[in-house]
Amino acid sequence: MLSRVQLLRTVVFSTLLVAGALSAFGSRRGDGPVLGSGSHRYRWVRDWAKLPPGMELGNTHGCVVLDSKGRVYLNTDTENAVVVFDSEGNFLRSFGKELAGGLHGMCLFREGAEELFLLAHTGRHQVLKSTLEGEIRSVVGYPEESGIYASAEQYLPTSVAIAPDGGFFVADGYGASWIHHYDAAGNYLASFGGPGSEPGKFQTPHGILLEHDGDAALLLVADRENHRLQSFDLSGTYRSAVEGILRRPCHMHRREGDLVVADLEGRVTILDAKNQLLVQLGDNPDPAKRAQNGVPRDAWRDGEFLAPHCAHWDAAGDLYVVDWVSAGRITKLERLRD
Repeated sequence: MLSRVQLLRTVVFSTLLVAGALSAFGSRRGDGPVLGSGSHRYRWVRDWAKLPPGMELGNTHGCVVLDSKGRVYLNTDTENAVVVFDSEGNFLRSFGKELAGGLHGMCLFREGAEELFLLAHTGRHQVLKSTLEGEIRSVVGYPEESGIYASAEQYLPTSVAIAPDGGFFVADGYGASWIHHYDAAGNYLASFGGPGSEPGKFQTPHGILLEHDGDAALLLVADRENHRLQSFDLSGTYRSAVEGILRRPCHMHRREGDLVVADLEGRVTILDAKNQLLVQLGDNPDPAKRAQNGVPRDAWRDGEFLAPHCAHWDAAGDLYVVDWVSAGRITKLERLRD
């Protein structure tokens, strides 16, 4: 029979073994530094995206969205224009060889019982409707009826958002800085905005988000080079702006009232329902790395973003962030709860 001292030693040794095993398990899971504060604390998940041998993401210059089953869809500029992962980062599939070089914005929506994409493509100067497997259903070209463009090449759409009636809005973020409105059949209706810095004008309306303020629908625009967010009613009438908080906002996503903004100059910003600052995540301490596409992989640091281009929460509140970087980078931030 073990003495009390021997029993205590055995318990302590066993506890240390268990603790070591849990620590090793945590390391295998890729647990990294903790970011944020309050109700927005996240653990940086190291090496979340698990690609097949020999596959590289390539330039991640687009969006990340999640479908109703929690699958994660990521844009790249390669022939794997859409790369699909499960929530643990396991590679499921990729598609979009014909969409290589310019797939920039993705919006998921339902048409009856079917879940579909609207895709903004800068290289093709088009908006495309497709299935989640990549089958193209319809194509909408440049808004010739607007009278703004001399040719399709001047139209470089970066983002798209679905209206409650099935119509949609398109942001010409890299082109003429207008927002265009279409009906559900893809017929052109109207345009608003145009280049400028006064309220209602844009300098790179990079990302758009359709949301609701009570019974009213609003369109939120990431007016990137004016360093602000602007909101409009669906007729294009200016409503309000968020200024003085953001560097170069790219895309937004809202969950349970809070708004996450991918801020190209090296950080992710979270605002509350009243557009008050809650927290900023992963702010890169080196200005030379912010909003730089060519930062080499050996210069990346866990807990620091480079050029956040899109951010999206999942149903559990975990956050997925895409950096605009030539080698390709997507990060999962796991929401921590006390």
